[in-house]
Amino acid sequence: MGNHKALRITGFVLLPLLTLFIGVQLGAASEQLKNEQKKNVDISILWNVWNQLDAHYLHPEKIQNNEMVWGAARGMVASIGDPYTLFMSPKENTEFEDIMTGHLQGIGAELSLKNSEVGVVNVIKGSPAEKAGLLPQDIIIKVDDKTLDGLTLQEIVKLIRGKKGTSVTLTLIHGHDLAPRILTIIRDDIKIPSTEYEVKSGKNGSVGVLTISQFGVDTIKEVQAIIANEVQEKNIKGLVIDLRYNGGGYLEGAVSLCSMFMKEGKVVTVQGREGAGAPHYVTGNPVLPLLPLVVLINQGTASASEIVAGALQDDNRAKIIGMKSFGKGSVQQVLDLPGGSSLRVTIARWLTSSGRDLGKEGVTPDIVVDRSLEDALAERDPQMDSALAWLLEGKVVSTPAAKK
Repeated sequence: MGNHKALRITGFVLLPLLTLFIGVQLGAASEQLKNEQKKNVDISILWNVWNQLDAHYLHPEKIQNNEMVWGAARGMVASIGDPYTLFMSPKENTEFEDIMTGHLQGIGAELSLKNSEVGVVNVIKGSPAEKAGLLPQDIIIKVDDKTLDGLTLQEIVKLIRGKKGTSVTLTLIHGHDLAPRILTIIRDDIKIPSTEYEVKSGKNGSVGVLTISQFGVDTIKEVQAIIANEVQEKNIKGLVIDLRYNGGGYLEGAVSLCSMFMKEGKVVTVQGREGAGAPHYVTGNPVLPLLPLVVLINQGTASASEIVAGALQDDNRAKIIGMKSFGKGSVQQVLDLPGGSSLRVTIARWLTSSGRDLGKEGVTPDIVVDRSLEDALAERDPQMDSALAWLLEGKVVSTPAAKK
């Protein structure tokens, strides 16, 4: 099967996450059942199809052996029905790695496939998608002239992503709009910013705002530098950690971020197929154990970012404000395959320290505040306003949601 690569968790197709190794031990009974099932499968059908194509297809010059192998592997994986378990060809595997370092070419949007709808989770600041007017929570119904029914998220992303200077046309529906709108976007180089920091001031003082767009390769180093050079050096009354539209990242990043603010406790438990859980705890050396915190989440907050929000909520370390998170609570392991291809396979699920299954429940905010399309178009941000009011004035600006 090749060497084990870093494990990653993927909230949305463009933002994978996680590095850790989880061994899955199969009991003798389970192994025996697997062997019995394999005996009833006639794998020769694949070779029969291969030979028949080779012997009879009208255009033999179009037969590409590698593409046939990859297609067979992709079909096998797709039959499981798990949108997060994927076969990646060598090219797709390289693109996946590029995303983790924050470099790619395309339009600059993060997508999800949920309930057969292709949704825009996030639009990267300064990207071609933002400049063209693509909006979070847009639903993509066509790419160029191709409908998306039956396609995997991986296939849809491949249609949208492309070389710098080329164009793609998206047909979109937003919210309850009846009439679709059409956007043509010119692809470009995309640099995904991992972190941003600013200070917002009010009549009662100042608050730091740390925006984390993904838990990538350098995210924690960036956060550590911000805390050392900005947060600790300035007299702020609290910190807003903005995880809205954060599709995930490396598990170690989520644990490290929580460790900066929590004195002790569990961050998350990774539960595998046999039911055994692997708990992950904070380091016990927080740099800001007492600074008041608010975490902003919304429907695009997923995977590693949900781990952070859930851990800080369970520990009563932060007030969670916004809308219920996406609910992406599974763990994917990336395994190297011959020729540079790889298999990303779901091997476990996330449980918060209180036992909540993030995949089923997501994270419900302590204070529910929506940000409508009209708010976004008018550059209003009631969620951020609520976070600042909580930290500077101690106000509850909306009816608290009941925790599950």
